[in-house]
Amino acid sequence: MRKLPTAVRPKSQGFRDNREAMEAALGVISEALAAARAGGGEKYTSRHVARGKLLPRERIELLLDRDGYFLELLPLAGHGIRGVGSGAGVIGGIGLVSGVECLITANEATLKGGAVNEWALKKSLRLADIAEKNGLPSISLTESAGADLPNQANIFVPGGQTFRDLTRRSRLGLPSICCVFGNATAGGAYIPGMSDYTIMVDGGAKVFLAGPPLVKMATGEVTDDEALGGAAMHARVSGVSDYLAKDEVEAIRLARQIVAHLHWKKPAGPDLATVEDPAYDPDELLGIVPSDLRIPFDQREVLARVVDGSRFAEFKREYGPTLICGWAHIHGYLVGILANNGILFSESANKGAQFIQLCNQQGTPIVFLQNITGFMVGRKYEEGGIIKNGAKLINAVSNSAVPLFTVMTGASYGAGNYGMAGRAFDPRFLFTWPNHRIAVMGGPQLAGVLDIIKRESAARRGEEVDEKGLALAKGMITAQIERESQALFATARTWDDGIIDPRDTRSVLGVALSAAHNLPVARSNEWGVFRH
Repeated sequence: MRKLPTAVRPKSQGFRDNREAMEAALGVISEALAAARAGGGEKYTSRHVARGKLLPRERIELLLDRDGYFLELLPLAGHGIRGVGSGAGVIGGIGLVSGVECLITANEATLKGGAVNEWALKKSLRLADIAEKNGLPSISLTESAGADLPNQANIFVPGGQTFRDLTRRSRLGLPSICCVFGNATAGGAYIPGMSDYTIMVDGGAKVFLAGPPLVKMATGEVTDDEALGGAAMHARVSGVSDYLAKDEVEAIRLARQIVAHLHWKKPAGPDLATVEDPAYDPDELLGIVPSDLRIPFDQREVLARVVDGSRFAEFKREYGPTLICGWAHIHGYLVGILANNGILFSESANKGAQFIQLCNQQGTPIVFLQNITGFMVGRKYEEGGIIKNGAKLINAVSNSAVPLFTVMTGASYGAGNYGMAGRAFDPRFLFTWPNHRIAVMGGPQLAGVLDIIKRESAARRGEEVDEKGLALAKGMITAQIERESQALFATARTWDDGIIDPRDTRSVLGVALSAAHNLPVARSNEWGVFRH
């Protein structure tokens, strides 16, 4: 593999302007993350601590290996959505516990008592999907008031998948460990009940299908929390608890002990290459992408600051140049890479489809770097078969058996999102940069289409165009698309697994690749029909 050259000039005005815009965007993300980490706020976190409890993030910190990592996922789910709160009341991610990569979740008990809202459910289901698709043991740090009852219409029916997924992972041999620190009521009681290992904190855990008030209403029986569902009762009488911990610290120690006793081993993976840092400073990623996404940039400059040794073996460089394809190593893992360097033409789509087939034949995971406005349109390109050729790329992505990883470094518009492994195409992990924009098309373009349609419609009816009304409609649709295409809007709705600092791209992909190799990488030569 040859070392990639660079044309980046950090002292240039354009670079400095790009960096300033990216730093501003990172500042907005940092503020949102701070809000998520604050939980329910000072009042409720202080009350929680005063009860002798650890904060949810403190529980995670104690659970993790001292020198291990924690890649938080979907940290801004629910951000800006009324009544939800940043993070949606659930903390989740991949971390090392007793040397084992685990999917860790924790209820944010300081936010509405850890009650599960619609977006907490969506986030939890995605986290469960990550655990299953990547073959990860899971640890749940549970303290929740149960479902957000006023929102039950959006929770009850899809919420059943939580329990289905938990038991399916058990069948697949993916252990689940549940530590109960506080309430786990109603449907939430089935989390410890269906986990492979359950730990309850004496005097803290309260696990029952119905609390004392509901029991009295339903049966007339008078009881209290401890007798009905306390940790001691479940450890000594019901058998729901496998371990009775004297306090939260011991519960976490027991969880670490259980993981250690799993004797978890990854399957035989690829022979890792020697890990090398990129030859160029990843800090320069902040100044490479223009603040105006209509201005192109060379994704090779991104690759040069992400892949090992900045070395890249490019495939078909002279053909279909708007899609870069080739092989590189990231933290020693060999990966195939597809990166947009412009709009997708027939040639680039065909090249991408062939390259994906080659990676599947080899059993090589694929990384997509998205910055795409879509497939080329126009009479010439329709006659040239852009639909059938674009379909080949989408077919190849859809039926790829090797793990896919997507990083959105810029725009993601139209069917380009599909051809480059957007969320609907089930990549193992999908991350975005803070400058990312996603929509069917840009706001001005959509407003322009609206203008043409309205004018043609008025002409057919023989009417004058209401210029004032049309201008108002165009302004409104442009503002709406601008708001709904921003990275924060997308991540709040779980369209990605998190917004990351561009400088962390290499590390984030390294963790994701390592996690994916908890399962053997499949090879495949099976595809749907390719239209020729």
